[in-house]
Amino acid sequence: MDRNMPEILIYHNEAQQYASHIQELGYKGILRIARTPEEAARHIEGAEVILGWNVPDSLLAAPEGQSVRWIQSTGAGIDNLANSPRVPAPVTLTRIVDQYGRVMAEYVLGYMLFHNKEMKRLLEAQQSRRWDGFRVDTLEGKIIGVAGLGSIGAEIVAKARAFHMQVYGLSRGTDKAPLVDRHFTSGEWTDFVKQLDYLVVALPLTQDTRYTVNQEVLAAMKPGACLINVGRGGLIDEKALIGQLQQRPELTAVLDVFDREPLDRDNPLWELPNVIITPHLSGPSRVPDVSRYFMANLDLYIQGLPLRGVVDRIRGY
Repeated sequence: MDRNMPEILIYHNEAQQYASHIQELGYKGILRIARTPEEAARHIEGAEVILGWNVPDSLLAAPEGQSVRWIQSTGAGIDNLANSPRVPAPVTLTRIVDQYGRVMAEYVLGYMLFHNKEMKRLLEAQQSRRWDGFRVDTLEGKIIGVAGLGSIGAEIVAKARAFHMQVYGLSRGTDKAPLVDRHFTSGEWTDFVKQLDYLVVALPLTQDTRYTVNQEVLAAMKPGACLINVGRGGLIDEKALIGQLQQRPELTAVLDVFDREPLDRDNPLWELPNVIITPHLSGPSRVPDVSRYFMANLDLYIQGLPLRGVVDRIRGY
């Protein structure tokens, strides 16, 4: 195989668009595209690099996948591969970093304002042609807690400060503590959430963080608090969340990610009046931006230099 021009398999429902952008950016090697696991299985043999989203780990376990040396995720998450024993240790995993923070912070602040200004009440009054005057609240002085202080969490912190909020943060270590007014570690969840007006979950999904927002944590949230999840669905115990939202109607939740996507039509979350559901759109992957990121990483790969966004397989992100 020509080390200077590795063969690439693109696995994505927008695979053709990615292929076009990558070729426009100068790639001249062998490029294959696949939109389904079956197509990928047919085209993976000989591929050294995979660019894709939710790449099936079965591809790496098959004899045809033994040529793969690097997988670049088209998103910020790659937990399905990082936690899989079917992915050989020599395979490098990379994810997109520093592209989603600003747009995801806009999503978070947008729904915080929707909640804080009681937009739902105003829209219902307008539809009923009812003049419903009331005193509008402000985000100033409210306490936001950001769980996960990576590039996405840091942008959310910055936006919250622009609204003069108090900012608490939770992360695995203490190196990000200077970003926030009060810092908590992963062993202090209940203390972290009990004063919050807004809890924003922006953690990666690992074996340590799965269902970390559990019954105990949810029960510790104060009345009227709002939970916003832009991380991964598996971070929250969904059954416990549904129970708390049913028992405590003053709690609210804005959920962009779910343990199972698309969300089942019979899931109770759809009918809860204190829930807003969005279809995993808070951090959109734009094909031109991801393509440029990938090509910059491909240039590093060809030169044998360290790649951006390398996933630590032990930490899971």
